[in-house]
Parts: sequence; structure tokens; C-alpha cells
Amino acid sequence: MRILLQFPEGLKSKALEYADKYKEEGHEVYLSCSPCFGACDLAVEEAKLIHADKIIHFGHSRFPSVLSPVNVEYIHYPINIDLKSLENILIDLKPYNSIGIATTIQHVHELEKIKEFFEIKGKSVLIGQGSLASEKGQVLGCDSGAVTSISSQVDAILFVGDGFFHALAIKIDKPVFVFNPYSSSLEQINDKIEKLKRKRKGLLAAAMVSKTFGILVSTKPGQFNLSAAKSIKKKLEEKGKRAEILIGNTFDQYSLGNFQSFDCYITTACPRMSDDSEQFDKPILDLELCNELFFLTIPIK
Repeated sequence: MRILLQFPEGLKSKALEYADKYKEEGHEVYLSCSPCFGACDLAVEEAKLIHADKIIHFGHSRFPSVLSPVNVEYIHYPINIDLKSLENILIDLKPYNSIGIATTIQHVHELEKIKEFFEIKGKSVLIGQGSLASEKGQVLGCDSGAVTSISSQVDAILFVGDGFFHALAIKIDKPVFVFNPYSSSLEQINDKIEKLKRKRKGLLAAAMVSKTFGILVSTKPGQFNLSAAKSIKKKLEEKGKRAEILIGNTFDQYSLGNFQSFDCYITTACPRMSDDSEQFDKPILDLELCNELFFLTIPIK
């Protein structure tokens, strides 16, 4: 079988190890070197060009809305945590009788054990389900439903994971803590979440005085949303704005930097692009912000 192996950036160091494994099984192996930002970002074009029978996608779980013309096998990369390290954060969580727990796909297999640990300590523990996430308790960069679905039933949220990218997607009015299983550190991040909210308000203010808009459409199979882009373009032009649709696979300072004519970008692709507006020196609105700014009702996938 001819297969294309695709890894997120953090697992590309394992590429040769897995290539050898599949070669020993008799497969013809190719490696995708394109950036990979999630399960919504499948290397479909590369696979089609080499006539691959299958994409083997590592480190992410199936993204329900992705329809791939190439067969895709998802390989999780589970990472165990030291449950004893949770003892160190019990004092910090003492004021909260009930907690909701969530994590990334790497640790989702540990959630039931974490739940049991805190229940033995007398806590009431809930695990929610997001609309885009395939696993219970899993938070994606674009889906924190595993938390919001239970937010009214808990006193606080405990997110287990390295870094803040996924946790900053959590939008609730409850204490949010991040437990790093590698350093055993605990940090409350409500101040960081509020800072991100203020930044989004600043994007709205900048967009309000913008006259020309570039509407970004991604060719990534889990992000392609041309219908939303067309609808936004029509609505903006009705409001006297200039709007053009820009199509690409990856949007960064190199692909957009030389477009000097646009005052503002609107992404119909990954909503977290708006977090990185400073890299583009232009405000970037996601669909939620776009709807809020122009009182639109563009569907958000």
C-alpha cells in the first residue's frame, strides 16, 4: 500500500521511526513536511498527487466535519501523566466542591483516572462533550464545548495540558486552572482569558473604521468555507465596503504581507487566527467577531 504519513510539528521527530515501521510491513511510504495545525488540516493534496491509498495522520483525533477524498487513519499519541502529582494541587482546589476536567487528545485517556482521583478526595467531578471534538472531555483550539457544556454545574474548571493555547479557548465565568503534567505546576488563567477578550474588542474597534476587507478561505479540508465567504462579501458590499476573497492553504505574514490594500482580514478558516493579528499588522476577525461587528448571521461551523 502507498501511504502518506502526516505529523503535527511536535511529532515530526518521530517520522523516521514510523516510516521504518510501515516499510517493514511492506508499504511504500512518503512523509508530508507541510505544517499541520490539527485534524482539520489533512495533507489531502499531497496524497492525491502521489496517488496515496491512505493518509496516516498522527497526534490528532478524527474531526467530524472533515470529508476527505482520501482514506484517513488517525493514530493517537497518548501520553501518560503521573497521577500522584495531582496531590500537589489539592490545596489550591480546596475552595471548589465541584470541578469540570478537560484536556487535549494526548491525555484524554487519563480523564477517568483523574476523575476518580478527585472523587476519592471528596470532589464532584464532571466531564463534558464538545460538538467538534470526537472524545469526551477533549478541548480543541476551535471547540471548548467540553467545558461550556458543564460550566453551569461546576465551581471551577481544571484543564490538564502543556501550554495555554487550548485552555485560552475556554470562555466561561468560572475560575479556570491549567495543570501542566510535565512540570506539575498549576496556574489560574482567567486574567489571560480576559486579556484575550480585550484584544478581541480592540480588533472590533480597528475593523469598524476599515474600508477594504480581505476574506480568507482555506483549502484545508476541515476549514474550507466558501459559502460563508461569499455571504460575507455580499453583506459587506451592501454596506459600502470593498471586499475580496483570498484563497490559500496557509495564511501567514509571507502570503498576506504584500497585500497593502486591505485594512482588515476576515477568516472563514481557523478562528484562532484572530489571536495572531499582530503578526499580520492588520486586524483579523473570525466569524463570531464578523457577525458582531456587522450584525450578520453567517453560520459558524
